[in-house]
Amino acid sequence: MVQALPFLWSGLAITIGVSVLVVVLSLIFGCALGVLRVYGPDFLHPVVQTYCDVIRGIPVLVLIFFVFYGLPAIGVNLNNFVAAACALTLFSTAQVAELVRGALQSIHFGQMEAGKAIGLTFTQRLFSVIFPQAIRRFLPAWVNSVTDAVKGSSLVSLIGVVDLTQAVQQVIGRTYTALPLYLLATAFYFSINYSLSAASRRLEGRLNFVNPRG
Repeated sequence: MVQALPFLWSGLAITIGVSVLVVVLSLIFGCALGVLRVYGPDFLHPVVQTYCDVIRGIPVLVLIFFVFYGLPAIGVNLNNFVAAACALTLFSTAQVAELVRGALQSIHFGQMEAGKAIGLTFTQRLFSVIFPQAIRRFLPAWVNSVTDAVKGSSLVSLIGVVDLTQAVQQVIGRTYTALPLYLLATAFYFSINYSLSAASRRLEGRLNFVNPRG
């Protein structure tokens, strides 16, 4: 196990890399789709809603297989890392878009009208009035989405990406020490997700997040 640690560290680095890429891209695209769903042209609303419903209704593993094995049939060939990142981003984007939509719609429409009444542009109203209030309601659910993305990254091992899970599997195949290695992988994943949850709670405190039940 000591000799295998560098290999496991490289797998952990791949896991973190995939997770960070997916989280950043899905946050950008998800926020854009969420805003379009609420404030975009009417003809875009059913398009965005259909995308979110379809993607969220597909198991992540099936989506990964579709991108990696299915798209080459129409001439789109992606390496395993890019295919995994694209599939996870598609899924996480749909989740984030729904979270953003819900957070934006929870803000009273009078806030937008009040901003318009004092001469603010749409962009100013969105980023100076609506978003600061919506982010407090969006943050806890988004952190859950981030932890889901980290845990979902373990599925990329099934298309040959040597992430932490795949690295552990390969070491077990050589050493036959399954229990200690799975415990080590469990500790790595738990450490990442617990750190995210702790950081979220601290940020919520800074934003004076109020529990709706309270």
